[in-house]
Amino acid sequence: MYDLLRKQTIKLFLSFLFVMACLNGMSQKELYRQDHDDLPYYFGLTLSYNTSYLHQTKSSKFLASDSVLVAEPGSSGGVALGLLGTLKLDDHWQFRVNPQLIIGGSKYFSYNLANTKPGEPSFQKQVLPSNIVSFPFQLKFNSDRIGNFRTYLLGGIKYDIDLASNSTARNADDIIKLGRYDFGYEAGIGFNFYLPFVTISPELKISNGLSNLHQVDPALKFSNVLDKIYSRMIVFSIHFED
Repeated sequence: MYDLLRKQTIKLFLSFLFVMACLNGMSQKELYRQDHDDLPYYFGLTLSYNTSYLHQTKSSKFLASDSVLVAEPGSSGGVALGLLGTLKLDDHWQFRVNPQLIIGGSKYFSYNLANTKPGEPSFQKQVLPSNIVSFPFQLKFNSDRIGNFRTYLLGGIKYDIDLASNSTARNADDIIKLGRYDFGYEAGIGFNFYLPFVTISPELKISNGLSNLHQVDPALKFSNVLDKIYSRMIVFSIHFED
């Protein structure tokens, strides 16, 4: 499931890039927004689509367990809306902040059980809703501008707050508890297409968490067979810069 979503995200990025390249090719005779790169700072908006999943490691109890045979992660796609602020450092380097609200992208674990209670299915899915406020801080390295086109590389760090975290749940019945806060790194590539009144920038990046989100509960059979859980995300964004 995750591989399918990842391929869809990459295809969407490449399709949008092709369309913008065609439009850019038709407008090469006229240079737009020639003074844009001389601005000390500028702002914009971001629309994003992401595919995310949870990278997990099994605990020693998984092999010893006689009830859980399989525990595999999965996910669905999510969308995001954000603000963009860019500060010029020199002719090629920029510093950027891009706070976003990421909606959807629910994650889940699928379990196959060997021993079940009367009426309990042998296959179960534990859904973990996710609504994240993300604060990325990035450095951008820009190529020289060619006509109305430019490419860039980016890297940075992020701090996430999951508003839908179940870490404080008290009456949980065999669920997995994930922490509310996450810290990680990001890296990606993007392209600037200069149009008469706006700069449109399609971008593809990876965004990986470094914090162990799993709050292990030995009393929960779906939790005690897992050890560490980390967030993983591929993001396709379209930035509209003033």
